[in-house]
Amino acid sequence: MSPTTGISGLGNPILSDDAVGVRLARDINRALGDRNDVTVVEECSVGGLNLLEYLEGFTQAIVLDAIRTQGGTPGSCYYFTAEALRPTANLCNVHDANFATALDLGRHLGQALPEDRDIHVFAVEIVDDMTFGTELTPAVAQRYAACRFRVLRDLLDLLGPAPVAAE
Repeated sequence: MSPTTGISGLGNPILSDDAVGVRLARDINRALGDRNDVTVVEECSVGGLNLLEYLEGFTQAIVLDAIRTQGGTPGSCYYFTAEALRPTANLCNVHDANFATALDLGRHLGQALPEDRDIHVFAVEIVDDMTFGTELTPAVAQRYAACRFRVLRDLLDLLGPAPVAAE
C-alpha cells in the first residue's frame, strides 16, 4: 500500500520557536508508529514552491508550522485548511511565492497535489523565530504539551483507523 497522507514539519530546528513544527512532526511520527498509509517528513525547511514536492502524490497533506499573528497568545494552536490560506510570514518567504499561490501554480503545471480541503495546517503561535538556539521560548514551551496533544488527537481523527496489513 502506498502512503496516502504526507505530514511535513516545517521550520528550522536551530531557530528557537521556528522549530515547533519540526518538534511536532518528530513527536507525531513516534506516536503514529508504523502506519503504512502515512509518510512523515520530520524536518522540512522549505516554503512556497519548494514545499510542493513534499505534497505531490498524496491525497491528503498535513503541514505543521509556526505562526505569528497580531496579538496572538504564544503556544496557541491553530487549525485551518488550505481553503482559508492567506499569505503568512511562515508559509512564504520574500524570494518565493506564498503557499496559496504555489499551490495554484503547481496545479496549473499538472502536479498531483491534494485538494485545498485536504491540506490541513496546524500552526503554533510563537514568540521568536530569529534567535539561534535549540530550545523553545518559555511561553511556547509551557503550552507545547497541550498543543501536541490537540494536534495528535485531531490528526488521528483526520487519518481514521490504521489500515490492516494484508497477510
